[in-house]
Amino acid sequence: MADLKSALEAILFAAGESISAERISLVMGIELDDVLRCARELKEEYERDERGIRLLFLDKKLQLCSAPEYATYITRTLEQRKPPMLSQSALETLAIVAYFQPVTRAYIDQVRGVDSAYTVSSLLERGLIEISGKLEAPGRPSLLVTTDVFLRTMGVSKLDELPRLPDMSGGEGVLALQRKIEELQSNGGSDQISIEELSQQIPKEEDSSGE
Repeated sequence: MADLKSALEAILFAAGESISAERISLVMGIELDDVLRCARELKEEYERDERGIRLLFLDKKLQLCSAPEYATYITRTLEQRKPPMLSQSALETLAIVAYFQPVTRAYIDQVRGVDSAYTVSSLLERGLIEISGKLEAPGRPSLLVTTDVFLRTMGVSKLDELPRLPDMSGGEGVLALQRKIEELQSNGGSDQISIEELSQQIPKEEDSSGE
């Protein structure tokens, strides 16, 4: 097991990005459960020993990254500029993609009520969203989904961990989202908000249990 953990650590360190656990399993010729078990043990060791690196589970992928508490030292040492915060329009667009993916740009435009071409391009460049395919419809528009970078940025392992939104299968849910976005826009486009803050301002479903 020690050799397997060392090999896994070496692979993730050399990769510098997220790697599918299934791919590691296939290449190393071991069971997927063994890969995941080793990954969990490494993750626990890093955290228990307060190491400078952390192991992230990004849905079905694994990635090594620096411990967040040392971000200031890393930035100063490497002279990295702090990445600019996302604008309100970018956060709105990102929230729509995150919760309703896969979506087309036309759907985003419909919900937001404005042209989102520039915002979508910006999010694609930052690697927060990506094109996952084409919709079988006239013009074959691109389908947009979030990426591993999005999960890592949000500090979650999978989309299920995002704050829950109401059922959007009907028209009323979408209208509720549109109204909330309009309210946020009226407060001033310079405000910086998070996806969690955006979701908290959207009406949640009533609890059928009555609690």
